[in-house]
Amino acid sequence: MANLGLMDAAVNRRRYDATKRRAAAERTRDRILAAARSLFLQHGYERTAVADIAEQAGVSIDTVYAAVGRKPALVRLVVDDLLGEGRGPVAAEQRQYVEQIRSAPTAPEKVAIYAAALARLHPQTAALIEALGEAGRSDPECLQAWTDLRKRRAANMRRFAADLRATGQLRPDLPDRTVADLVWATNSPEYFLLLASRGWTASDYEAHLVDLWSRLLLA
Repeated sequence: MANLGLMDAAVNRRRYDATKRRAAAERTRDRILAAARSLFLQHGYERTAVADIAEQAGVSIDTVYAAVGRKPALVRLVVDDLLGEGRGPVAAEQRQYVEQIRSAPTAPEKVAIYAAALARLHPQTAALIEALGEAGRSDPECLQAWTDLRKRRAANMRRFAADLRATGQLRPDLPDRTVADLVWATNSPEYFLLLASRGWTASDYEAHLVDLWSRLLLA
């Protein structure tokens, strides 16, 4: 019986130690992502080195690579963190604005919520994503990360189109795939940055999307 008690104590100690290690690893990862987010937003993708992120997070470069990965992986996680709006890198369906879209009863309300979210988020994320695509011309890992973001956004737009369709307020002559592709094209970082380069504000962009999607997509 004494031996069994010692074994149970050893097992519990190992579990406790493993829990502490996981918690410490998560705190380290959170510091790295916070540093990456701050530096990317201040200086952009190209001018932010992994060494800068490591220094601000108070860890070694090797720790950054082990905890998160190379710079393309950092950008993806920072973009997801920004899209999470305080919830961290969460799945799309758990983002606050997505929950609000799904709970809105009418298509015009859903459109307005999504346009407002894009107007908040694109000023922070669009340039990062564009820089990732630019880097992808010479770095296969950057290209893969950029491609994955585009594909994921396209898949999310199919869900958005289905959500709009469920209201009965979409044009019946437009299939969901067409609706999704039209939204995907006009909610893209590239589209936002083109308009921003012509002096459009985030509010201008929001109003434009509401008007465009309402006229183009809704019955």
